[in-house]
Amino acid sequence: MAKFELKLPKMGESVAEATITNWLKNVGDPIDADEAVLEIATDKVDSEVPSEVSGVLSEILFQVDDVVQVGQTIAYIETEGDVPAQAQSSEEPAKEANVEAVAQTVETAKDAASAPVDFSDSDKFFSPLVKNIAKEEGVSLAELEAISGTGKDGRVTKNDILDYIKNRSSQPATTPQAAKPAAPAPASKPAAKAAPVSVNGQDEIIEMDRMRKMISHHMVQSVQTSAHVQSFIEVDVTNIVNWRNKVKKEFEQREGEKLTFTPIFMEAVARALKDFPMMNISVDGDYIIKKKNVNLGMAAALPNGNLIVPVIKNADQLNLVGMAKAVNDLANRARIGKLKPDDTQGGTYTVTNVGTFGSVFGTPIINQPQVGILALGAIRKVPAVIETPQGDFIGIRQKMFLSHSYDHRVVDGALGGQFVKRVAEYLEGFDANRGV
Repeated sequence: MAKFELKLPKMGESVAEATITNWLKNVGDPIDADEAVLEIATDKVDSEVPSEVSGVLSEILFQVDDVVQVGQTIAYIETEGDVPAQAQSSEEPAKEANVEAVAQTVETAKDAASAPVDFSDSDKFFSPLVKNIAKEEGVSLAELEAISGTGKDGRVTKNDILDYIKNRSSQPATTPQAAKPAAPAPASKPAAKAAPVSVNGQDEIIEMDRMRKMISHHMVQSVQTSAHVQSFIEVDVTNIVNWRNKVKKEFEQREGEKLTFTPIFMEAVARALKDFPMMNISVDGDYIIKKKNVNLGMAAALPNGNLIVPVIKNADQLNLVGMAKAVNDLANRARIGKLKPDDTQGGTYTVTNVGTFGSVFGTPIINQPQVGILALGAIRKVPAVIETPQGDFIGIRQKMFLSHSYDHRVVDGALGGQFVKRVAEYLEGFDANRGV
């Protein structure tokens, strides 16, 4: 009998941990290769963890609601035959490894003062600025990893490490001790708050679900982080409405996809971001990170009322057909809960369609660490002044509002206004005779 370690797999470029939401198998249950063993949640995406081997679930190491790091062993599976060498596990090798690890740690501690620190050995992300400060001030990797970060996802910022260095230098000197092997800290759970009680006995008390709690946290964090400013502009989209009505049936028959307004608007936003690359940025402390790729987030409402933001990668490189397929694919998989963690990562700018629910315009909250988000209002028939060489007259036009929220720490009113105006120009200049 061999013992296989079921580990939390890597699920995305910036996904470091996941919360266990449900065990699909119990101890003693048989498991087939590629069969799902448990369900997990990362940020806003739910997914399953399958087994790489067939066998029997012999031990579960974490319970529902526990937070597990990527690469951590979450369960053991007893198998009949051999398992791949990299997946094998037994108690004796583990004990020998622990003994060797202690010995190596003691030796490492002796040379720590002279050996250069390699911050790439850490599983945590540290910005180049933070690494440079740590090297200059002699901050060890263990110290850096122990700093409680205040940035996104707990990242250590410039101010965090400077505060640590200031407080460290104010402490009395102590005799150096050999470093002890770091043991993984048990997943701690916040103390449960007492549920509110209905005073009159008639009010219904509803606890937020997991996703709503995360959305609540992200929205509050964004408002506390960014200085939100809004710009609004009204756009005449009559040509777009007429063109879509003319080609949507042919498009669906040929491509097998519905043609909505969303990919048309996304195309215009991607073009505007290429024109104004300083809207396609993020902020890290006192530094601006200018993004090479244009990855458009597409806010989508789920059937349960929650919100999720799948991302269209390299949106500026897609034609209208490719954009329509990407929009429909992400929207459909979001509705049925089949998005992968990577589908919601790496966004550089977000678009949200508040007009879907009849809103004329809105003031959306920025999706951190981005610096801008565009809200699309409802398209309405309105009377408008139409200018012609023969004179002005009143006519019925299809119009909508664009609402642009941006981070005033790094985006001034001129840039924020010019960007949304450029989006409007692309929409109003839409070629009503273009093909698909």
